[in-house]
Amino acid sequence: MTDPIGFNPPARLLHWSMAALILAMLLIGVAMVTSLADYHALVALHRPLGLLILLLAVLRLANRWRCPPPPLPSDLPAWQRRAAHASHIMLYGLMLAMPLVGWAMLSAARYPVALAGPLVLPPILPQSPMLYAWLRELHTVLAYTLFGIILTHLGAALLHVLIRQDGVFASMAPWRSRRPATTRRADA
Repeated sequence: MTDPIGFNPPARLLHWSMAALILAMLLIGVAMVTSLADYHALVALHRPLGLLILLLAVLRLANRWRCPPPPLPSDLPAWQRRAAHASHIMLYGLMLAMPLVGWAMLSAARYPVALAGPLVLPPILPQSPMLYAWLRELHTVLAYTLFGIILTHLGAALLHVLIRQDGVFASMAPWRSRRPATTRRADA
């Protein structure tokens, strides 16, 4: 079920859907800390979107386990292979950690994590103002880290599509090219 020149359709759908959601979440997060007037509306949007990202990240990992990604180009230098592998581990780790830290932070503050209407998630930590403060700072640091990793990921994608032209970007592109990629693919 693996596409010989690219990722399977569920992997591409999850990748691009999550890219849009994560970008929206980063922008909402910035707006939350800069706008007191819209804070409650933004938080009400931020919480369920964070949990949706957590769910999609789990689905994405399951799909990746079931349908491994195409191999990296054979002529890619070893350090770039290691960097690609490390950046993907960090991306997946952050896609899982950010929502969990947010949920833990809200639990420590005893703020309800409302999904929709009366559906509220149970707290995962005891109430603790000190723990809340520490987790809030951690959530911020992880958000900046995620933003940096995304910029690096974007830079690598541009390198592959504009300079190397090795089919790596095409393997994850949301459209399917009529002409096959010239060679190999990546570890996204």
